[in-house]
Amino acid sequence: MSGDASKWLHIHYDPMASLHTFSSCVDLADLNGDGENKLVVGDFGAAPSSVKLKVYRGTALISESVLLDLPAGLASFIVDLHEPRIPAVAVASGPFIYVYKNLRPYSKHPLPHLEVDPREQDAWQQAREGQIDVSNLKEMLEGIREKAGVPLSVRSLRFLALELRDMEEFVNVHKQQPITRQTVATCIGTLKKSTVDEDGVSCLVIGTESGALFILEPEAFTILYEMSLPGIPTVMDVTGQFDVEFRITVSCRNGSIYILRRKSTKPKCCVELSSHLVGLVRIGRTVVVGCTEEILQCFTQKWKKLWTVTLPAPITTMAAMNLPAQGFQAALVGLVSSEVHLYRDKNLLSVIRTPEAVTSICFGRYGREDGTLVMTTTGGGLIVKVLKRTAVFDDRDSAPGPPLAQSIPLNIPRRTKLYVDQTMRERESAIAMHRAFQMDLSRLRLAAAKAHLKILESSLMPMSASLTEPLKMNAVVLGLGPSFKLTLNIQNTAACRPVINLTIGFLYDTNQYRMRNPYLKIPLLVPGLVYPIETFVECTSDKSISDIIKVFILCQGRTRPLLTAHINMPISEGLALN
Repeated sequence: MSGDASKWLHIHYDPMASLHTFSSCVDLADLNGDGENKLVVGDFGAAPSSVKLKVYRGTALISESVLLDLPAGLASFIVDLHEPRIPAVAVASGPFIYVYKNLRPYSKHPLPHLEVDPREQDAWQQAREGQIDVSNLKEMLEGIREKAGVPLSVRSLRFLALELRDMEEFVNVHKQQPITRQTVATCIGTLKKSTVDEDGVSCLVIGTESGALFILEPEAFTILYEMSLPGIPTVMDVTGQFDVEFRITVSCRNGSIYILRRKSTKPKCCVELSSHLVGLVRIGRTVVVGCTEEILQCFTQKWKKLWTVTLPAPITTMAAMNLPAQGFQAALVGLVSSEVHLYRDKNLLSVIRTPEAVTSICFGRYGREDGTLVMTTTGGGLIVKVLKRTAVFDDRDSAPGPPLAQSIPLNIPRRTKLYVDQTMRERESAIAMHRAFQMDLSRLRLAAAKAHLKILESSLMPMSASLTEPLKMNAVVLGLGPSFKLTLNIQNTAACRPVINLTIGFLYDTNQYRMRNPYLKIPLLVPGLVYPIETFVECTSDKSISDIIKVFILCQGRTRPLLTAHINMPISEGLALN
């Protein structure tokens, strides 16, 4: 069942535990103050009537309490400074926050009511006084729903969903009751009040369906902080202390992640994801985000992307793995393929295989064992594993990809005084340096243009610029001297048009050289073929010098040559030997 059994001890697996939950509804806490952490689970159950809060000690169920609505999340926190410091459990369920202490119900706190549209209140007031009938009330509420910017209350929505024959009875039952509009909780977290101690008092942080986020006072549960979000919060991470400084990272259903601080007046949008978020885990100074498009991304605190890992299957849940004694932090990622991957940075350190895909993961102290991994599966099973004390995780990435050395930053040398002085000079003389660079660049362009113009005027290019006679020529000199063989390879580069009426002329120093045929006629040039034109040159000078022979390809009826070539003749070694 485990793909990395050398690091984990299999403790317990109960496929019939009937635990249907998510990671947000699972926590480990010392609920009795005896030094043993219990497993607290908000179980959705197989039916709406079987929603319960269950508490496990070891592998045994020791307590369960019925919940009135599906839990959106739960969290353990210290309510007051009374000894012993026994944590309470807060369950966000529907429009209420239920607090349990000593495994018993302790208090119940409703979420703040929302504003009700005045036109909706007026419609129910008229129905209460008998001024309108059921059909008129339906028309008025439907018009308000289409035009009003504020959603209708739950009572009005239920009324509009009924058949016409049942509306009369519904109105008679509810018309005398005051109309209210409630919101429901979507996520829950805890924030330390003033100290970072493990047994310090914590505040509850609640995200609601109305797009609001509340920080509640731990004893009276009054609102200490309120912020409106552009979307509906689903996942959040809370760090810091309320009285000092805090940072709340919130992911919303619109695919964006926002940051809220103590002194901020509105949330700051940090990043817009390309797909919806599945899990968010803080690892040190980085945030690891899992998305529905099967990718795992890591961001800095300033939300610059560090790396991205493509996963082999979609993500089901995520959780943080923290071992403070060893200074080890990593991210646990559950996949649809019945595997749990352990990532540190972008390195895959361990793979745990499970009988079914996991729906929730929780890592921490369970009982008296610090490194305990608790998981629930899609079929309702409960899996408990313990990390071996001798387990060592290698930072080498077991997944295929670039080598680890590629992610190691370069050892950049320190800035020297010369570097700093040069930088200051460039800052102070930036305009003058830019002008000098532009002047040199203009001179270079002018010299290149003059050289190109000279080549065009003298036809010194290896290819002719004429469109009617496109020619290409190169020259080869063979021999040691005093006699040389001069070969001109001429080619017609046109697609299908032959070239005719061409001649070749040579210009040379008659005191230095003598040619047998200084004037040659070129036959018809068929496109694509290379025509070798040969002639012989004899060196008549007894001096060990060489000169240039100019070659011109001429066309009948034109004064300018089509091509010109300057051939640097070699020194005649034959005369030197004689």
